[in-house]
Amino acid sequence: MQLDPIFIIAAALAVAVILASAATHKLRAPARFANQVEDYQLLPRGLVRPVSRLVPFIEVAVAFALLVPASRHAAALAAAALLAGYAGAIAINLWRGRRDIDCGCAGPEQAQPIRPVLLARNAVLVSVALVASIAPHSRELGAFDIFVVIASSAATLLLYAAADGLMANAPRLLKLIGR
Repeated sequence: MQLDPIFIIAAALAVAVILASAATHKLRAPARFANQVEDYQLLPRGLVRPVSRLVPFIEVAVAFALLVPASRHAAALAAAALLAGYAGAIAINLWRGRRDIDCGCAGPEQAQPIRPVLLARNAVLVSVALVASIAPHSRELGAFDIFVVIASSAATLLLYAAADGLMANAPRLLKLIGR
């Protein structure tokens, strides 16, 4: 299966920005991220710090590799695996009944408890990453194509930011209205 390169490049760009942004949150507050990793209770205590230090660098490497056509396929599969792994960690803790832990999704300034809606969000992100992994139909890109790639990536990122903001603020809103 081949797709028009616009879809593939736009998907790769959007996932790259999301991963790079996630990495910067983790790099700005490494102790907080280590605590979040520990709260998931999925790793032995001795691995929490090394893994929490390694994850943001993996995210940055995958984000950059998504921008390079020669490495895009492998990077997109790695991004899909990372995002699916994060969803798996959330799912395990939801199954355990541990809904009070911070998902680690919103950065150091904003806590977001894990909820099933985050699984749906990650499923969408995995799908976008998998679109980026598809071999593009070979054709030259013109100036308008580049504009469309940037505009569609920007629209995707704005939708993601809006949905993420709504998900992060939903618990406070529900508390405010008395639910």
